[in-house]
Amino acid sequence: MKKLFALTFLSLMAAPACAVDGIFVEDGLGNASVVSAPSMVRIYRVGALWKWDKSWLSDRDWQITGSWEASLASWHGEKPGVEDRNITEIGITPVFRYAPKAGSGITPYLEGGFLGLHLISPTSIYPGRNFSTAFQFGNALGFGITLGEHRQFDLGYRFQHLSNANIKKPNNGEDFNQLHLAYRF
Repeated sequence: MKKLFALTFLSLMAAPACAVDGIFVEDGLGNASVVSAPSMVRIYRVGALWKWDKSWLSDRDWQITGSWEASLASWHGEKPGVEDRNITEIGITPVFRYAPKAGSGITPYLEGGFLGLHLISPTSIYPGRNFSTAFQFGNALGFGITLGEHRQFDLGYRFQHLSNANIKKPNNGEDFNQLHLAYRF
């Protein structure tokens, strides 16, 4: 299954590779605690983004823009008394950004990724902690700053929720707090 995820991710990346507008990395923690014992999930994510040629509210000082983000992530589960497990995740998410239209140097932004499509394998991070389906939906809210003369660097925070939206029970889901770093070409 991991080979399938890798192949799918590479296919997504290779097709429009010349049009990639940026790359990003994320590092974060999730709390996958269950009733019996506290636990933690660490996530590492890498990805690429493609800007949309569209903006909204562009007649004002701030505007809404967007991009597609394709990513590959690794979740590392840590729970006392059980063997650590890893989950591989591949996803694609539309992300909307609210930011000033013009400027250089340090500028703030707000962003939201809605209805991202994600595949995970395996579907269990610990014994007794099952996500039921490989298919998951992802939503994220974040904020941060852009840096650089051309606003090419992002430094931000994201809160992300992944779950199967009750396609199948149990729908345990996972919440992540993440540091987001990006470079835009």
